[in-house]
Amino acid sequence: MSNPAIILVSGNHLDVLEQQFSRYAHEYDVRSAAGAADAKHQALDVLDAGGQVALFVIESELPDMDVYPAIGKIRQAVPTARRVVVAHYENFRRDAEALRAGQATGKYDAFLLMPRGVRDEEFHSAIIDLLNDWAATVAVPEVVSVRIVTPEHDSLTLQLRDYLERVGLPCGVFHPDSDDGRDVLSRHVGEPDQWPVVEAFTSTAPFVPRTTRDLAVTLYGRPDDIEVDQVVDLVVIGAGPAGLAASVYAASEGLSTVTVEGEAIGGQAGTSSMIRNYLGFPRGISGMRLAQRARSQAIRFGTRFFTGWPVVALEPGTDGRPHVVRTEGGDVQARAVVISTGVTYRRIGIESLDALVGYGVHYGAAMTASREMEGADVIVVGGGNSAGQAAVHLARFARSVTIMVRRPDLSATMSHYLVNEIGYNPRIEVLGSARVVDGGGDGRLEWVDVEDVTSGATHRREIRGLFLLLGADPHCEWLPDEVARDERGFVLTGRDVPAGAWRDGLPPANLATTVPGIFAAGDIRSGSMKRVASASGEGASVVSLVHEWLA
Repeated sequence: MSNPAIILVSGNHLDVLEQQFSRYAHEYDVRSAAGAADAKHQALDVLDAGGQVALFVIESELPDMDVYPAIGKIRQAVPTARRVVVAHYENFRRDAEALRAGQATGKYDAFLLMPRGVRDEEFHSAIIDLLNDWAATVAVPEVVSVRIVTPEHDSLTLQLRDYLERVGLPCGVFHPDSDDGRDVLSRHVGEPDQWPVVEAFTSTAPFVPRTTRDLAVTLYGRPDDIEVDQVVDLVVIGAGPAGLAASVYAASEGLSTVTVEGEAIGGQAGTSSMIRNYLGFPRGISGMRLAQRARSQAIRFGTRFFTGWPVVALEPGTDGRPHVVRTEGGDVQARAVVISTGVTYRRIGIESLDALVGYGVHYGAAMTASREMEGADVIVVGGGNSAGQAAVHLARFARSVTIMVRRPDLSATMSHYLVNEIGYNPRIEVLGSARVVDGGGDGRLEWVDVEDVTSGATHRREIRGLFLLLGADPHCEWLPDEVARDERGFVLTGRDVPAGAWRDGLPPANLATTVPGIFAAGDIRSGSMKRVASASGEGASVVSLVHEWLA
């Protein structure tokens, strides 16, 4: 396979860009174009030869057209490529004023000052981030940690790929007759014709998993490897943004911390293709990458992570005894507990669609499935930020994306920057006052029936993908009755706790539950904001309450 292309587009400073990008020439096909039309032709040449375009670097002033129409042409030719606008320092102030708003609406991915000399690593760190982001979304990554061999992309294969993507392990799916497929099968000693066969970097022998849990056990060990023989200061239940923040801050302040996660590190936020409004990441960051960085940070301070099976029970300690967190693989005793298990997407409740989950129907963003939607028409159901991020990501691959909501529009439920980005994207349509009422197909999704909630009229749409991001449901039935919850099952904290459960006439602290020493943070908490930044803030804030309790 040929190296992916980087196409430099400039009329006046092509020599500067060529000198700067010479460092990439060994691993990328670095090409030069004197204008937008030339850049589009070069991109089409790459695609016609079976190659890929990773990045366009476009000067803010071009000889043949204004930069916004140029970006439009380039985007139309290669929607999956990342787009950077660079301004020469003589024009930077002027162009920044005129063009920076385009980044907020998704016209391009970054606005940078053209380097003025060698080794401008600030410039190149931005370029590397964008290339890294692009590499995480290609069908077959350059570096493969896990190889999956199967003759067909069934539901389990998609689940395995999605899990691996969420934990930051690039994988490739190969046909048994391919070179990689034959190489893996040559070491497989199990039953023939059992699929998929998986070879992980931690395993010497390929094996056939039946669930994503089987794969998790191979990668990270069984949860019954939990050997915490002492009472720890804090157990964090759930490793989404709130749990990760609590893990970082608790461990950094000297608390012995254990974090238990039932699925993949990052939680629901880990499936977000690009979070653009998280503090400190002006070019945005994927949920997976944010989660993996936070996990590494927590481990650096001493947090111990155990993943694989969810917590099945929490037994509050009394009379000075520690709380006991029970999993199928072992127990952990702790002086304090933070519940940060987050939420899951609500089921649509249509039997014919739930029967096709993994075969065109997906709960959540399902970034892996997005690549299978190339040239297809898809529907995203949901009006929150996660739905908007999923739609923008899908639009890189699908022919058309329809965001469907029961409300008239997205303004009441989605961040303004995402509404603007969606409004600009020609591949995305918003269909308000509508809901999916049925769907089906021969072995995979082929159609859905859509109802106008105002008139009751129904029409059929032929689609290949349905992505359901329907809002939040808590799943914490394992919590004891002593931990009060609201009518929807979310954990009550602070002044939301019923007055009958207050102590000495005072409500619990803001993030404290009805059980002393047990706290809640993030989306699982009743009244929480359901945003990554607010969940992270609560996870950090709860640590001071833990300190007070332990004192």
